[in-house]
Amino acid sequence: MEQTTIAALATPPGKGGLAVIRLSGPMSETILREIFQPIHKKNAFQNRFLMFGKAVFRGETLDECTAVLMRAPNSYTREDVAEIFVHGGEYVVARVFKALFSLGAVPAQPGEFTRRAFLNGRIDLSQAEAVMQVVSSSGKQAANAALRQLQGGALRFAQEAQGELLRLMAGVTAAIDYPEEIDQEEAVGDIAPALIALALRLEDACDVRGAHILEEGLRVVICGKPNVGKSSLFNALVREDRAIVTEIPGTTRDAIEGAVELDGIRVLLRDTAGIRDSGETVEQIGIQRALSAITSADLCLMVMDGSRVADEQDEAILHVMADVPRLILLNKCDLPADDSLEEWLEKRGILSREIVDNGTCNQRDVRREESSWETLSDGMLLRLSAKTGEGMDLLRQKIRNHAGEPGENALTLVRHMRLAEAAASSLRQAAWAMREKMPLDLCAVDLNDALAALSDITGENISEALLDAVFSSFCVGK
Repeated sequence: MEQTTIAALATPPGKGGLAVIRLSGPMSETILREIFQPIHKKNAFQNRFLMFGKAVFRGETLDECTAVLMRAPNSYTREDVAEIFVHGGEYVVARVFKALFSLGAVPAQPGEFTRRAFLNGRIDLSQAEAVMQVVSSSGKQAANAALRQLQGGALRFAQEAQGELLRLMAGVTAAIDYPEEIDQEEAVGDIAPALIALALRLEDACDVRGAHILEEGLRVVICGKPNVGKSSLFNALVREDRAIVTEIPGTTRDAIEGAVELDGIRVLLRDTAGIRDSGETVEQIGIQRALSAITSADLCLMVMDGSRVADEQDEAILHVMADVPRLILLNKCDLPADDSLEEWLEKRGILSREIVDNGTCNQRDVRREESSWETLSDGMLLRLSAKTGEGMDLLRQKIRNHAGEPGENALTLVRHMRLAEAAASSLRQAAWAMREKMPLDLCAVDLNDALAALSDITGENISEALLDAVFSSFCVGK
């Protein structure tokens, strides 16, 4: 690393108005002076000074461009860094790179700029991983979580846990090193409860569900029997006519997907085929896919026709959704409601008769506008109209609320969560060993294992193989 100067495209490849070519390493300034000719000689090649000029190689002008030189250590990698801003044509970029490689630069590997920033001590490993989270974040909340980590969120949490563990280990270490001078019980005391408390903090910080939602989005499946308004609801949520809406049952044969952002959370919506008994082969395939989508969803929106009698098909769909978080949606509230529906819902533990809807979709609701519908089980009930938009804002809020918010100390990278869980497991093992009056040497092994796992979060103790694995997921040029 100390000998090579790397070069890569820092902007997406392809045609564009601008392409940024980045260099880092000991030859960055030399190469920049060789290829870039500033129009104005005054202040040329000053540190962090943007220059206008042209890229020239072997007497041939490659492009009119700008360039900047950032000398070590005040750069992203803490090495000399140069950036050249050329026009974004593929041919122009290729010619500039050919010149750079002829002058001694080598192609950068994925994540190599950030890897150098880590190896040169500018950022810790958790911050390096946050860089790629910022680049790949698809929603506001994911970007905010990545920025918190980039600003040292995971580092602070790991360091606080390390400090607490070192304090707890002090007596154990002293008793092991000076057994003749320090009484074991006096030095160690009853630290097992403190070790368990620290283990619980580490386990609570592992937000597996939050990590999945931040990285992939909240998976929401719209399901129900045919002609209850699933496709209309899908179109209303994505705010465009994506799904075909007709009065013919079974119009939707396959899943239709769309993505929206609700208050910073990326929501992946899936409209599925109407679930019913059907002998038609293509429709059967669509129904099987709908059933599979329900079981893998983060949230199911079961749509029912609030103007029609519920039947055994609704019952069967409720059974499929038994173990899945759900919202029961009574659609078509712009039409007169079926009188038997409330009793049907109450018998299945979905509706409390004492608490009813405060909407104003029809005259039956106007008389009860002081209350609101709730559920007796883990589901929730809403009355709405995908046609008129009544209740849609409340539905969006319910979906957004289901995603939740990651805690300030939440660990949302898989590698961090595995290490925190490993540390917690070692702490629990050490606490058990102390309660069983096991030799302190054995307890110390578990405590050191926990400390090593916490150190791996920040990269204090790291292997080359792990670095390769971490930075291989990066894009080239970052």
